[in-house]
Formats: sequence, C-alpha cells, structure tokens
Amino acid sequence: MNTVQKYLKGDQFLWGLILLLMLVSFLPIYSASSSLAYKHGGGNTFRFLTKHLIHLVLGGFFLYSVHRLNFRIIGKFSIIILPAAIVLLMVTLFQGTTMGGANAARWVRIPVINMSFQTSAFASLALLVWLARWLAKPRDFTLFKSLYYPLGAIALTLIFILPADFSTTAIIFGMTFILMIAAGVPWKHLGKIIGIGGIVLTLFILIVLAFPGISNRVDTWKSRIVNFGTSDSDASYQTDLAKMAIAEGQLFGKGPGKSVQKNFLPQSNSDFVFAVITEEYGLIGASGVVLLYMALFRRFVRIARRAHTKFGTLLVLAAASGMILQTLVNMGVATNLMPVTGQTLPFLSAGGSSIWMTCIALGIILSVSHTDVKKVVGKSAQSQEEQENAEAHV
Repeated sequence: MNTVQKYLKGDQFLWGLILLLMLVSFLPIYSASSSLAYKHGGGNTFRFLTKHLIHLVLGGFFLYSVHRLNFRIIGKFSIIILPAAIVLLMVTLFQGTTMGGANAARWVRIPVINMSFQTSAFASLALLVWLARWLAKPRDFTLFKSLYYPLGAIALTLIFILPADFSTTAIIFGMTFILMIAAGVPWKHLGKIIGIGGIVLTLFILIVLAFPGISNRVDTWKSRIVNFGTSDSDASYQTDLAKMAIAEGQLFGKGPGKSVQKNFLPQSNSDFVFAVITEEYGLIGASGVVLLYMALFRRFVRIARRAHTKFGTLLVLAAASGMILQTLVNMGVATNLMPVTGQTLPFLSAGGSSIWMTCIALGIILSVSHTDVKKVVGKSAQSQEEQENAEAHV
C-alpha cells in the first residue's frame, strides 16, 4: 500500500474510481463501435478498441504527469497556456471547412500520431484554470470594472468557438459562471454578464443570417432545437432511436454486445453511448454507471471542501465542472431531456480529445488533493512537536 501511495499520490479512492471507469469503458466502446467498424472500417472491430486503448494510455500519461505537479505551478502555467490555446482556436477556425469529408472547424490534425484534436476542449480547461487563479487573488468584486480583464479573456476564447460549436460555447460559459459564483462575484454583476452574453449571441446569429458564409452551424442549431420540441419521427429520429434503445433494455438489458439500435444510431460510440449501455445492461447497468459518476463527483466536492486555499477550491471546481456538465448533458440528450448537442460521456465515449482533457482535469484535482494532504500532515506534525516541547518545559 505504501508503494502505491508513493507513486499514485492524492486521494486513493478517487484513483480507484478513475481506474474502474477506464476498465469499464472498454465494453461499451467495443460494442458501440462494432457497427461503425462494418460501415467504415472493413469489419475490423479491434481497430476501434486499439484506438481507445491508445487514447487511454496517452491520457494516463497526462494524468500521472499532471498529478505529480504542485497545483500552484499549474496555475502559473495557465498564463502561457491560455494564449497558446486561443492561437490554436484561431488556427482551427480558419483551417478550412472539411477534414476527411467532415466538418473540421472544431479539430486540428496531429501529424505525428495521425489523430485529430478538438482544440475547444483544451481551450476550455486552459481558460478555467487561468480564471480560477485570477479569481483566487484578492479583488474588489463590488466594482464591475474589476471584471473587465477576465470577461475579456472569456469573450476572446468563446468568440473563436461559437461559430463551430454552440453547445461547447454554452457549457464553457456556464462553467465560468459557476466559477464566478463560487469566487463571490455579486449577483448584480452576474446578471449583467448574462445580459451581455445574450446580446452578443443574438448579434452573432443576426450577422450569420445576413452573411451565411460566416458559419454553417446556425441552421443545425435551429433544427436541433425545433426537433427537440416536435414528435415528427423524421425530424427527431436520433432521439427516437435512443429512447427505443433505453426502452428495450428493460431491467437487466439484452447482454453485452447485443444492442440492436447501435446499428442505426449516429455516433453510437460517443454522443449516444449511454443509450447503448442502457439497452445492453438495462436499468441496473445504467444505474450503476450513474452511481459511479455520482461517487466521482462526490469525491470532487470532498477535495474542494478540504482545500486550504481559495485557489485550491476554485481549481478543483474549474477542473471538475466540465466533467459534471458533460455527463449531465450527454445523459440528458440520450434520455431526450435536452436537444442533441454532441457532448461526450467522460471515459465511456470514444474520442481522444475528451479522454485527454478529462485525464488532465483529474490530474489537477489529484494535485490539489495530495498537496493539501501534505500541507495538513506538515501542520499536524508541527503542532505535535510544539505540544511535546511545551510539556517538556513544564
């Protein structure tokens, strides 16, 4: 046990949950990718499984490397990383419209490993870490002008994500809003921020409608919102298939690999993987997945509450909020509680960007947990030594 704690620092229960999620992820990924393998991969199902393994191995490397750092150093790195992330967003936005026949306004290609990378995921984490560091310093939040600098950073980041990905833009805006609430920004200022955000979004939509060449996504957003509120089977076929998968799962499910709707669901191994899990493992299996995420999120709250600095608490919240909102949105889409957004389920969905950023975020949380633990232990040892010295003098 001491050997494990020597290399895997921080909250050991959180480590266990992370490793369990990594192991569990292979079953739904392998099953949900089988139909895609026969459609686009010549029937080679192991190709998707191998790709997921590579994503996890690389993500594990990021997780281990980041968790060994002091979280204060991570905060200092954000000063450099955030501008780099904004530059990457600019490159991604202006690189073109297609990549391998698909919309490429959200990805860049990494030539060395021949994989695509979603820059918005990287930029969102960089922004939140930088924002946590900025908000943790003593500020006069009673003045709205004191927020101009962070609001400028948020606006600059989101303006390059919005044309290609509204759902990610909305989630990042929500995460920054939560972070400002936790930092103690007055509600009167938060109301102004919401109003400004609504005005900017409205202006963007009006500009795109006037000049359609700026973005090809507004019609997609409109159709998804309209489809969410209609019962037309042609318009809402994705959510209808997801609901059928969930209903056919019943209590115990059809069994591993026996999903039928995965053959018809678009993005069955990412956006709608929760529906496939429910069909194969039933209400019992789906409930187990939900409980696993609940245990993970409860651990985040515990670590945030035990942090001895405001920056530590805000950093945990910044790193955790993305995973929490992604999970809620992905499950909400699969169960038709929300419009289709394209958000992945952490670890259980295929996709390198999502797994890598999730691992980095978890590494940050573990960094806070083991740095604070060492600090507490050090204080306890010092107090005990002072007490022993006092008793000796008596």
